[in-house]
Formats: sequence, structure tokens, C-alpha cells
Amino acid sequence: MENIPPCPSCKSPYGYEMDNQLVCPECGFEWVPEQEVEEEGLIVKDANGNLLSDGDSVVIVKDLPVKGAPKPIKAGTKVKSIRLVEGDHNIDCKIDGFGSMALKSEFVKKA
Repeated sequence: MENIPPCPSCKSPYGYEMDNQLVCPECGFEWVPEQEVEEEGLIVKDANGNLLSDGDSVVIVKDLPVKGAPKPIKAGTKVKSIRLVEGDHNIDCKIDGFGSMALKSEFVKKA
């Protein structure tokens, strides 16, 4: 048995050969072993399904309560130069009047 590389998509070690390509049984990804697979970076989409990237400006789509703050972040607040991070709250930013925040991408839209 040949040494089959792990799946480029999910890193599963259980890939197998089928015809002239390799197949991952866990995620269903198919690839040609000689072909370099491009690594995809962090993919974050806004409330409308638009792709976000570092440095984008976004607008809050609903009032967001903030623990310890007397008032929520209002819908329509524009946030400039966001930074994308891994995790549940996948946007790091600074909001005027609130300071540094972590936001969920489902509550913003691309400006």
C-alpha cells in the first residue's frame, strides 16, 4: 500500500485512491495527488452572505446589548477596518464609544 497524504481539506488520514485521484471518506473532497491544493484562508460571511476580509468596513444590522455597558450598540453603527479571527465572535474591531469589541459576523453587513 502506498503512502497516501492526508486530505488537504479536513486533514483526515483515511484517504483512498479512486481512478486517478484521491478521495476523502470523511468530507468527500477529491484531489489529484500531483496537484498542489490551494490553502483557503479564514472564510467569513456577513448577514447577507458577502465575503468579508481584513480592513473592510461593516454596518451593525441590529441593536446589540453589551455586558456592563448602559446602552446597546445601535443598528446602523459603522465599524471601520475590521480584523477577522477564528472563533464564535469572528470579527475584532474598535467601536467609537465602546472600545475594542468582538462581533459575530451574522450581525453585520458589508458597507
